[in-house]
Amino acid sequence: MPFLTFADRLTLWADDLRCELRYAGQPAHTTNDIVVWIPEQSVLFAGDLLFNGGTPFLLSGSVLGAIDVLENFVKPLGARTIVPGHGPVTGPEVINEVLGYLYFVKDVAWRCRAAGLTPLEAARSTDLGRYAEWTDTERIVGNLHRAYADLSRTVGQHAGPVDGPGALADMVAYNAGRPLTCLA
Repeated sequence: MPFLTFADRLTLWADDLRCELRYAGQPAHTTNDIVVWIPEQSVLFAGDLLFNGGTPFLLSGSVLGAIDVLENFVKPLGARTIVPGHGPVTGPEVINEVLGYLYFVKDVAWRCRAAGLTPLEAARSTDLGRYAEWTDTERIVGNLHRAYADLSRTVGQHAGPVDGPGALADMVAYNAGRPLTCLA
């Protein structure tokens, strides 16, 4: 059970090093994403808001929310060094790489949902292009489940939950029956 909570930000000190915990403010990777920003060092511990070389997974969050958080919350910090939730430490270029993927997922969802395809059918009919080189590509299916839910929400409201077990089963099907390696 947490003994300390906060609504927006909390400043912690390690000797004379200021560390700001900042709540993203809306669903992105999950519903409760927090980053650690060290302004004097221009270092951002981004958690699972950013993956370096791996496919993000937003089943419990929001594709549209993640786009907004990266564009309007993470980018403006101006971090020079980013410690992602997965993959090696990197620079700010990872933000645009992940944003590119998220816009790609959003566009696929928009097009395929309008065509009446399920998220699994949409994933199977989609060329991942450069994102095929990333790890855990089967996450496209879970991300499409989330994006479909995002696109069906009403303006100003967050999308509700998706069928998690159904999305995971579709991911396994997309992955030719092989078990999933990581669910983070």
